[in-house]
Amino acid sequence: MVTKKKTMKVEAVVLDKDRLDKLIVSLSVDGGDEWIRQLAQTLQDCLALTDPMQQIQLVKKAGSQLELLSEEETSRGPLLQACLHTMALIYTSLLAKNPLRRASASALSSVPDWLQEQTVSCLSACLSDRLSTVGSDHTSYSHLIDSITACLDAFPLGERCIHRLLAEVLPFLHKALSEYLQLNSGLAGRHVVQAQLMHSCLAAVKASMLVVQRSQELISAVLQAVHPHCTLQLTLSGLLDCYTHILTDEDFLQSVQSTAGMAVVLLTRSVMGSGDGVAAVVAGLLQGSEQSGECAPMWLRQSCTGLYDSGRPAGVSLYLCHGALAMLNWRGATQGPQREQLLLLVPHTLLALDTSVKESSTAMVVARVLTLWSGAALDSLQGGLSSPPGLLQDSLRGGSELQGQLLEHVYTHWEHPLDGVRHQTRALFKNLLLLHQHSSPLAFSDPYRDPYFTQLTHNLLGLEWHQRGKYGSLACLVELLGAGYLLALDPQLPSRLLGLMGDQTLAPYASDLLERLFVSHKAQLVEEGGTGGTEAGMERWHQTWVTPLLQVLCRARLDQTTYILDYFLPKLLRCSPSSLAHMVQALQDTPPCSSGPPGSRGALGALMTCLRAARSQGVVQSEEGLWGGLVPLFLLRQALVHKHDQVRMDALGLLCESHRRTEVLTSQEMELLQHFLPSSLNSQSPGVRQLTVSLLKKLLCRVKDSGQSLQRRLVQERGQGQKDRDRHILDTYKEFLCWLCESLFGVLLPGASFSTCLTALHLLCQLAHLFTFNTGSDDVFALGEMVTPAHAQNVLYCIASNFLEVKQLASALLRQLPPSAVGLQEPGRMLSLLQAALDLSTSTKPFDSVTAAHLFNLFLHQPALPQALLLCAQEQGLSFQPPALTQPQAFEALTLETNTLAVVQFLLLCLKAEVVKAESSLLLAAASYPLYGRAHCITAALQQLNTGCLTLTGQWRSVVSELITVSYRMSDVVSPVVQSSSPEGLIPMDTDSETSAGLQRILQEIQPRDTNDFFTSARELDTEPPGQENGPAAPTDRPQHDSTGGSGEGYRVTAQMVLVCCWRSMKEVSMVLGQVCQSLPLRTSSKHSDQGLITEEQVEGVGMYFRQQLLQSRHRGAFELAYVGFVRLTDMLCRSGSRTLQQLPGRWLTEVLQEVKSSDPSSKLCATRRSAGIPFYIQALLSSEPKSSSCSLLKMTMRELTALAMPSPDGATDQTTVPQVHALNILRALYRDTRLGENIIPFVSEGMQAAVLGFTSPVWAVRNSSTLLFSTLITRIFGVKKGKDEHSKENRMTGREFFTRFPALYPFLLSQLEGAAASVDSDSGQVILHPSLFLLLLVLGRLFPSPMDGSSSPLGLAPFMPFIIRCGRSAVYRTREMAARALVPFVMVTQVPSTIQTLLEDLPLEPGPRTQQNHIHGTLLQV
Repeated sequence: MVTKKKTMKVEAVVLDKDRLDKLIVSLSVDGGDEWIRQLAQTLQDCLALTDPMQQIQLVKKAGSQLELLSEEETSRGPLLQACLHTMALIYTSLLAKNPLRRASASALSSVPDWLQEQTVSCLSACLSDRLSTVGSDHTSYSHLIDSITACLDAFPLGERCIHRLLAEVLPFLHKALSEYLQLNSGLAGRHVVQAQLMHSCLAAVKASMLVVQRSQELISAVLQAVHPHCTLQLTLSGLLDCYTHILTDEDFLQSVQSTAGMAVVLLTRSVMGSGDGVAAVVAGLLQGSEQSGECAPMWLRQSCTGLYDSGRPAGVSLYLCHGALAMLNWRGATQGPQREQLLLLVPHTLLALDTSVKESSTAMVVARVLTLWSGAALDSLQGGLSSPPGLLQDSLRGGSELQGQLLEHVYTHWEHPLDGVRHQTRALFKNLLLLHQHSSPLAFSDPYRDPYFTQLTHNLLGLEWHQRGKYGSLACLVELLGAGYLLALDPQLPSRLLGLMGDQTLAPYASDLLERLFVSHKAQLVEEGGTGGTEAGMERWHQTWVTPLLQVLCRARLDQTTYILDYFLPKLLRCSPSSLAHMVQALQDTPPCSSGPPGSRGALGALMTCLRAARSQGVVQSEEGLWGGLVPLFLLRQALVHKHDQVRMDALGLLCESHRRTEVLTSQEMELLQHFLPSSLNSQSPGVRQLTVSLLKKLLCRVKDSGQSLQRRLVQERGQGQKDRDRHILDTYKEFLCWLCESLFGVLLPGASFSTCLTALHLLCQLAHLFTFNTGSDDVFALGEMVTPAHAQNVLYCIASNFLEVKQLASALLRQLPPSAVGLQEPGRMLSLLQAALDLSTSTKPFDSVTAAHLFNLFLHQPALPQALLLCAQEQGLSFQPPALTQPQAFEALTLETNTLAVVQFLLLCLKAEVVKAESSLLLAAASYPLYGRAHCITAALQQLNTGCLTLTGQWRSVVSELITVSYRMSDVVSPVVQSSSPEGLIPMDTDSETSAGLQRILQEIQPRDTNDFFTSARELDTEPPGQENGPAAPTDRPQHDSTGGSGEGYRVTAQMVLVCCWRSMKEVSMVLGQVCQSLPLRTSSKHSDQGLITEEQVEGVGMYFRQQLLQSRHRGAFELAYVGFVRLTDMLCRSGSRTLQQLPGRWLTEVLQEVKSSDPSSKLCATRRSAGIPFYIQALLSSEPKSSSCSLLKMTMRELTALAMPSPDGATDQTTVPQVHALNILRALYRDTRLGENIIPFVSEGMQAAVLGFTSPVWAVRNSSTLLFSTLITRIFGVKKGKDEHSKENRMTGREFFTRFPALYPFLLSQLEGAAASVDSDSGQVILHPSLFLLLLVLGRLFPSPMDGSSSPLGLAPFMPFIIRCGRSAVYRTREMAARALVPFVMVTQVPSTIQTLLEDLPLEPGPRTQQNHIHGTLLQV
């Protein structure tokens, strides 16, 4: 994928007038030689300009002039001093990433040696002036910190300047950090500002590290020469205090804490030097032992008091480990024993965090630091750090205790949900292999005979292939030992891996391992064969890798070979391009009768697959005569119309895909495409349609690029023959594109199938995007003359399709077609279509309102729209005055804004009138003018608007205010229905007086008064003219089973119609309000901007509206779609610059949690329907919290909810049951929310405990909610079910991995299982079911043993075994079966024989009166 290069923003030098005048005067003084006057003139010109690019050129020129100055010919006068001062001032006044600043640094660096000291003095003076006059605002600090960092970034003069100003720079950084830390404590809830502050804090810590690192010698000299309480010492102590505060405050981002950990170690090293005492002090910090750091100065230990505290957060030791590995030198000469002990202490400290780490982001840091440690250990072995020899090697050799613990970590984390953790785990495993190789003489000299490598390889090959970590570990062994070593142990490895390529989840891992294998195998065979045996070696290579591939391609089912083309075949051809000829020959030699089993692609399909992969990789090109040479054209024709979709797609890919986008399309390829397209437009498979469009898009891009290349060549060429050939190719292209347009427009007839319309519209949109349908264009491929009014009319018919995607494509295509063909410039046609859109916007069919919205979007680009709207308003008797264009020939953006405003005003006028009618008769509104159509069209029109550059701000403000008011009124009309206790049936059971009164009024209108056939008989509205006794639209008192009598048309209205009108209206209100808040610019009190349209009060009012709808609506359609609008609002709140709005999510969250906790029978919160909209409300508030923040709202919410979800110690009461049910339902929604991602994982253990304990409740509602929560957690822990097999290993994990990721579940499940097993007693003859037994066995049954468990397990799984065996005696068959399955992961490989023997010994020797068959059956199942 080609990505657009990000352009750097260049800003000009802007100085205040007084300073600029002073500089100009200083540069204009007389004196100095000619060279200096020229330099001064250049700088004057630079300061006078405002274009930054021109300033860069002049600064470069000034640098060249400085470089030419010679000491003998140049006088050191005031003019030279002014020039240097000006250059220094330009440098220090610019932002660090400004290219102009880099040009200034380059110019300053070019000064000759004799001027460098004077330049440093000028630079120091400017920087010192800025340090002394810096403001107290956040931006000034950040700018100056960036300047300090830039001085140390490959700028020697800047580094000398920092050394000279060290006594000013370090106190400034300490001051900035201190103020940042103080400011951070008052930013709770303001996530955007807090994130910006975190970035500034990180920059300050990095800058202080850089200054200390580049000034180590200077700092050491000052500390040794001056009295103990010098200013530098106090400054360093203050910096260390700041670092300690950051490390111990868990609200800071991990990146800031990690950098602070490095800063602590760096500062310690700078103070104490590089001796062995540094390692002792750092080891004391890791262990939290102040005695280990007694060699450090007292002030240093006092500043680190918080790091020695036993109650410090667990992450402190993690970040200090990272700092020790990054800041200390591990490669080089032999050093003291303290350094080696520290190196061995780091992994033990990190591994101790494995079971205490909850956040996935922290697990990522642990994995990265462990990999960093393995690299440092490898450096130390290679650099001869160990003293005496053998001490470090013994600890790092394979089979040692430390190696075993690290391998346990690898096996636990190699299938972690985070890609980064899996990648780091693989890198750690590779380094562990290298550590063993460098520690063991045998492994280094002859790794093939090393027993550790042999045993490890056998263990890995013995694992199940569904474990993804196995592939990366085997790939590491291939890199170390070669492919021949693995092929000797398992000759069927290639076929086995190819058989796994049908699984989408395993195909990337299997293909990566296959690539490592065949690349390594080829290199080994070439090395063994030398120059003479290359051909024989390649034959062996083909037998090993190509032959199994062809067998799979020919005989396997198509769905099993899809990923071979995507992942494996291109890699194989890149490794050996010459193997294509072998593949083609082998497949063509296959007898025609051997087409393979049913469902396979056969030899023809395999041939297309191989050729397609080779063509896309550039191995072959069509000019080589392949299609008419090695592969006959009739075979390609057969493949293009093959019965199997995949064979057709491979053949099409062979034609369309090319390694070069400018490769010329041959006439044979065009003929084949004309043969393929007519029969493939109506494909019923969505995947085939998408692939067809994608491949043909590549072909059209190739036509465009090669056509442009030919056009350029026509201008440059001189030979007439070549010019004629190029013109002929261009004419052929034009004919092909014309044929393609005609064919695609020809199938868009009224009544055409969905698949045909969709494919044709997709391709026509691609043609419009890559080429053009304009008629007056100079483009040689302009296709406008091919489009007729009939074609445009057929595309317009597609907008009326019932399928949304067809509507969208047709609407987009109509805007690309020639205006003369569409005909919207004709007033009559425009008016008729506009009237049709207005009629459709009041249709009772929901998809008609979508059609109307697309028509309005089409009209928005027409200048005549306001006049047409005025005519429609006059016909309907509406008082409407559209906004007038300020310019007759307005540009497109102004036309779009004016038309959008006119459409919104007109629709809003109609909607207001219809809301007034609906307030008097909702039944009439549902039958005649449902409100949601108008609102949907308004939302769609607002989505087309570019709100960043509005010109009609005053009119927009009044429209937005009116729109919000009408939306509220519209909601008030329909909310009694969707907020009733039973909206689907409209059964009035509400106790609230206001809601009940509104609902009774609606029921009085639509429900028959004398019959009970409300759901079986429709109501018919009277359509007689006004003035009759019952009014214009009074419903009759009896159900009508006939059509209408008389001349008027009747409307049959059921309760379902009323409900659809109501919940869809609520949906559209939510969409309108969400769109208004998300897209329109905010008008804040602190920022008096003329562009703001919506006020803070209006935004807060919209939020309160969503709160009411989500917390009180009962209809799922209403609150689900209100949730979508509320998400838009919450996203906008976090990004707004208003402090008030940024704090709203936290305030609303606290209020709703308090309401949930105090739920009572009088609460309006819905306790049924899975808590209705309450989970959605909390989801939206939590998902708005930036993922890069500390997630304080999520942590607070989860603590509150898990506490509520636990059973009350006082037993179930009305005061505890309702909050518990709400908490369980909300937790379920949060665990299902993918946007919370891995941030929710630390709370899985508490959720599982709440779900299991909820089963013990006597209240059915609690047990029901616990069931739903438990099901969600099973999916969250083990992944989405990928097949029908209930016991598939794809949705399982090893016991070690499970209890390492969720350590809190170990004691909980053990205690619960102990209690459940005590209730299982089949000897009594009674069936006793513990409420939690099924859940416990279900969880334990999802685990499976790993052959890598070894002879002992640190997780202590043995205590579970007797209770699981006890459950096998249950009188319930399902319990016995699940107990047998749950026992398996708790039996280690070495204990299988003894466990089986124990189970068999427990069986009765002979039948007796007390013998229970359930006991015997359960034991045998476990065996």
